[in-house]
Amino acid sequence: MNSYFETIKVMDGKIFHMPYHQKRYESVLKALGIQEVQNLQELIEPPKYGLYKCRLVYTPHAKSSSAVITTSFHEYKKREISSLKLIFNNNVDYVFKSTNREALDTLYAQRGEGDDVLLIKNLLVTDTTIANIAFYRNGMWTTPKEPLLKGTTRARLLEEGQIVEAEIKVNELRTFSKVALLNAMIDFDVLEKCDFLI
Repeated sequence: MNSYFETIKVMDGKIFHMPYHQKRYESVLKALGIQEVQNLQELIEPPKYGLYKCRLVYTPHAKSSSAVITTSFHEYKKREISSLKLIFNNNVDYVFKSTNREALDTLYAQRGEGDDVLLIKNLLVTDTTIANIAFYRNGMWTTPKEPLLKGTTRARLLEEGQIVEAEIKVNELRTFSKVALLNAMIDFDVLEKCDFLI
């Protein structure tokens, strides 16, 4: 049985944006036909000081109506990104946040001189290997309508109206003036520069 996980930001004992992680966890279990859910926040005992990435792993069991959950905490250091290698792959699939990231790791290994890869599927922009992405043009931030993974920060910013969804074709990339990466740890991080490498 596959395992799935949530990456949750914890700083000085505070747990960030838990309702969005809870909602995604419940949606994955529902898609797998599992009814019984737990309150994830009750399972997290964060360190009192410092910035941590809480990795909450849940493993559904075929013979059970629930999932086994484990948590671990890792001191967080932000990965600096200033270049993205464009990787074209129409078969990559990462709908659920699975611990099996072999396909993504293989694509990341193709980054060459890039800091990460920007995955292009059917000529449409999707995600990097660690974050959703958004682009700025004409006073508006736009994020791909069909990302590989619907991240929790992406969901929150869409709900708040700070970003909008649209199909972004690879040949449009040069028409945007700013690029931002989105995930639970970095929130909405506007890159100082972002080179697209072919």
